[in-house]
Amino acid sequence: MGITISEEKTPVKKSVAGICELLGRYPLYVANEGKLLAFVKKKHAEKALALMQNNPLGQDACAIGEVVSDHPGTVITRTLIRSERIADMQTGEQFPRIC
Repeated sequence: MGITISEEKTPVKKSVAGICELLGRYPLYVANEGKLLAFVKKKHAEKALALMQNNPLGQDACAIGEVVSDHPGTVITRTLIRSERIADMQTGEQFPRIC
């Protein structure tokens, strides 16, 4: 199986996006404690989101992608301009947390 994620659906604060752009970093590679990435069967996704959104700490919960049969073993990012690229594993040291 592969994974496709959408930049458009991935919540990134404007301040974080701005500093990442300034520093030439991709926001998904910046340390960010307190986030949850959950894989839920599609038929349960709406209910899982509703449950998370009912909690003040999860009010911004959203679906950002899906597991697909295309491109097995690869995570693809659908960019804001609708192109696609491989979401490579980060190399080197992780950038310090800024958000």
